[in-house]
This record gives sequence, structure tokens and C-alpha cells, in this order.
Amino acid sequence: MLNQYPLWKYLLIIVVITIAVVYALPNAYPEDPTIEISSNDDASIDAKHKIIKEFLDQAGTNYKQIELIKNNKLLIRFNDTANQLAVVDSLREKLGNRYIVALNLAPATPQWLQEMNATPMNLGLDLRGGVYFLLEVDSEAAFAKAMMSNRDGLRDSLREAQVRYTNITVVSRSLILQFANEQERDKALELVRREMPLTFSKREYEEAGQFMLEMTLNRTDVKAIQDFAVQQNILTLRKRVNELGVAEPSITRQGINRIAVQLPGVQDPTRAKEILGAVATLEFRLVAERYDAERIMQSKRIPVATELLYERDGTPVLLKKQIILSGDHIIDAASGIDSETGQPDVNIALDGKGARIFSRVTGQNIKRLMAVVFIENKTQTYRDNNGQLKRRTQKVREVISVARIQDQLSKRFHITGLDSPQEARKLALLLRAGALAAPIEIIEERTVGPSLGQENIDQGTNAIVLGFILVILFMALYYRVFGLVANIALIMNLVLIIAIMSLIPGATLTLPGIVGIVLTVGMAVDANVLIFERIRQELSSGSSVQTSIDTGYRQALSTIADANITTLIAAIVLFIFGSGPIKGFSVTLSIGIVCSMFTAILGTRAVVNLIYGGRKVKQLAI
Repeated sequence: MLNQYPLWKYLLIIVVITIAVVYALPNAYPEDPTIEISSNDDASIDAKHKIIKEFLDQAGTNYKQIELIKNNKLLIRFNDTANQLAVVDSLREKLGNRYIVALNLAPATPQWLQEMNATPMNLGLDLRGGVYFLLEVDSEAAFAKAMMSNRDGLRDSLREAQVRYTNITVVSRSLILQFANEQERDKALELVRREMPLTFSKREYEEAGQFMLEMTLNRTDVKAIQDFAVQQNILTLRKRVNELGVAEPSITRQGINRIAVQLPGVQDPTRAKEILGAVATLEFRLVAERYDAERIMQSKRIPVATELLYERDGTPVLLKKQIILSGDHIIDAASGIDSETGQPDVNIALDGKGARIFSRVTGQNIKRLMAVVFIENKTQTYRDNNGQLKRRTQKVREVISVARIQDQLSKRFHITGLDSPQEARKLALLLRAGALAAPIEIIEERTVGPSLGQENIDQGTNAIVLGFILVILFMALYYRVFGLVANIALIMNLVLIIAIMSLIPGATLTLPGIVGIVLTVGMAVDANVLIFERIRQELSSGSSVQTSIDTGYRQALSTIADANITTLIAAIVLFIFGSGPIKGFSVTLSIGIVCSMFTAILGTRAVVNLIYGGRKVKQLAI
């Protein structure tokens, strides 16, 4: 019989629509501005619950609730960002450096939806608010680092090959080697050609009785070092931001030596800077045992090639300036508990080169003292002379461990001397993320406030609503019952788009994405218009009502498919070759096209079949 679906098709449509409604529903609950408080050590944050509540009440702060969440964190929810921003600095001052106070946005999705893994769709920087940084990588520092590494590697190779040299110096992008005679220089030149990973242009000459070999980086390697520094920094920043819990970050290369970083939802630019510029690495250095560190500290006369640092209890330690090993060679780090002492420790794994260096140096210095230096950036909140709350960041270098080398160490070992398991976890996290390959400088900074983001959401929503109302009125007035059916399909189309955007991991809605949704509204109606006009033509030619409906849907299908497939191809091309806003537009457009074909062809046909199918109908309200 014409215009009747089998039961399974109706059930399929009902299931799809039900699932779509459930997974689109979290977007009806806006995020709450929050302050997240966590402890720098193992102290229970729950003990501060009462103190924080009393502080907020005394300050007359309007907040929704204070709740203890997983990972020993306290979450304060606010009704608006004004109250949130007004109290954050005072809280930092009251709690001190022992606690981390961070601004955030927390979903207000009901528990029953969370249990079904139904979450709101990700919003881009222009809708959610957040911070944007344009970072510049210090290329000269990258070149200097590469040249120093090549110098050290060349020294080791020359010593192993028993080639005698007078000196090796780094001048800009060149290595200058001095030899006492021509034979040694020729041996070194052969060694360089055979073993050096980079290609240098070489120049041989004599100066003041010395036989010189000048090796200068060529253009190809200059570009390779620069590209490596930028790409390594992007990888490090991405790991760092991901591991420290910033949602949906966008970190992309801009030009030759710049990196653009977008952090949606981050309302505290200072905190974002701390994340991006964070330094947490280790240095392994020998202790200068021949000197008395206490006397050196009192006299303030530091011997040549040494440096005076302090342990955490204030004990001075005189170290040799030469670094045995740095955090650059660490490939893995995991926090744990030392089985012998019961103290927190970090288990470290080195790369091949680091393992060789560490094995050689520790083997040559058994029974000597070695220190582990912990380097990090620390931010403090303080009041200036005018009573204004300020922050300052300084690099802190402190000795966390001094131990006598008892045996030759290699690829895997562990360090102790950390204050708490949380500090061990933090150190392991940043060591895993890695150190920056070259210093970065923030040359541009923009903050998109949540209020501006909300304004963009409101304007985008108004555009969709206005488009919906105009289309719905036109369809209802012009196509009557069929127009109402098309309007139902249009609403379901929007629900499907929102649900799919919420379900796709990494999908982010931006302002251009809203434009794609608005365009989809018009395109979804186009399919119905083609079907309805075809039905009207069949009725005009004298076909029966049931035949006209069936023919209208069948005959219009190829035209609808052609139109939508060509648009879908264009959207895919935009996604492949576009970037940023263009990708956002193409994603919502592609999803909208697929959803509109489902609702316009299968969805409206199901409703029309329920209304008119299997009945004797003399005329249609079309």
C-alpha cells in the first residue's frame, strides 16, 4: 500500500530523535563561573571548606554553592563572572602559596545526564571567552643551543678518536677549531665529514701559528633548526596545556617563528601565562667538595667555575657550573614512593644519548657527591605600597638532593628529596611534557571576556531564532499542513546538529559555525520545497492524492541528493584546505546537510504517512 512505512522505520526515527534530544539537552544548561581551589601538598582541602565559606559570607559575595570534587579540589560556583573575578585575588592572598586558586568554567549539567556521558558542545574562544596569545620563538637561542650541543658532541668525538685540538669556540652560527699542526686538523676534518649530523660549510686557514677549521651552518640546517624549535615548542605547549587541564586548546604555527595559542574558557590570563611559560626541569651537577660551602657563603667569594645554591632547609651547596645532564634528555617520568625511605620520589628514564653521558660521568665519579637541582617558575601574590594586589613570577633554583654516587648509573634511576607526593606528581608531569626547545616571548595578548562571548552567543542565537521564525511562518502560511510538517522537521534538524556537535570529540562551535547552522536552516527547507512543489505538480496533472505524495517524494529525491552532495563536497574541500573559522563553518555545514537530508526525506515522509497514508483523501492541505 502506498505511503505507509514498516514499523521498524518508525521505530528507527523515534530512537534517533530520542537520542538526539537527550544529547542536545545539556546545551540548555549554561556553564557556571567557578573558582577551583587545590592544595600544593597532601593537606586535605576539605579542612578549608568552613574557612572559605566564612570568608565569602563576610565579604558579601554572591555565590551558588561550594562543593568538594574529585582529586581533592574545592569548587565554588557563582551566578556571574563579576562576583567570581571580584573575590579571586583576595582568596589567593588569604590562602597563600600553599594553595592553587584558579578561575574556570564548570558545566551545570544534571547528574542523570552526566551519567549518560551527555555533555554540552565545546564552544570556541569567540563564544566561550578565554585568552589568545601570539608567541615568538627566540630563534637565536635555538641556534646557540644547537651550536653548543654540536660543540660538546664534537669534543667527545675528537677525544674518543684521539685527535688533539687546542680549542673549540662558538661564534654566532660557526664552530672554530684550533689545532697545533695540519695533520691533526686533517684528521678532525675527516671525522667531521663522517660523523657530524649537520652539514657545515668548511674553511681551512692559518692564524697566529695555529691551524684553524671554521665550520658554518648552511641555510638548509638553519631552517631545519628553526623549524625543529618551533615544532618542538608546539608539542611541548600542547602536552603542557593538555596535562594541566585546559579544555579544547588550539595551538598552531603562524609564519616562520610564531605560535598562536587559544585557550577557550580560561578567564585568568596570568594563570595562562604561568602554564605556557612554566619551567620545571632538573639539572644533575657535581658538588665542589674541595671548598667549604659555609665559608664561601659568608665570604661571598665564589670560586671560578662554581655556583652557590641552597637546599630547601637553607643549607648552602657549592656546585660545579658544568651540567652533567639536563631535563632535555628525559623521555619519561613517573611519581611514586621510595620503597626504602617511604618518601615521594620520581622515577626517570633517559634517552640514548643522555644514558651514555650519565653512565660515563657517574662511572668516572664514583664516591663523589652529586646534586639534583630543581628549577621552576613560582608566582607569588602580594600587596604593593598602594595596597593593590600584585603578582610576581621568579625562577627558583634549589638543590633537592645531594647524594654520593655509589655505582655507575644508566638509563633508569630515581630521585628523592621532594616535599610531597603532589610535588612529585607535578614535577613528573612537567618533565613528561618536556622543556621548551627555545625561549618564547608573548608579543600579543587578547582576552575575550565571558560577557563578550555571551554577547556573541546571544547574537548568534537571535540570528538562528529569527531565521527559524521567518521560515516557519512562510512554510505554515504557504504549504499549510505540509508546511507544519516541514517545520517539525526543521526543529528536529537543529536538535540533531546540536547533538552530533556535542557527541563528536574535539568538535568546537564558533561564530562561523553558527553561520553554517543558519545557512543549513535555509537549505533544509529547500529540500521540502522541492518535494512539496513536485506533489503540487502531480496533483495539478490529475494524479490521485496518494500517487502524488509517493511520486513527489520519489521524483524529488534525485534533485535533493544532487544539490546536497555538491554542497557537501564544497564543505569538505573547505575543511581540508581551510583553517580556523573556515573549518568551523564547514563542519557545521556538513553536519547540517546530512541531518537535513534525514529529516526532510525520511522524517517528513514518516509524518505525512501517519497523517495521510492508507486513507482515502480527496484533497491535500498543500
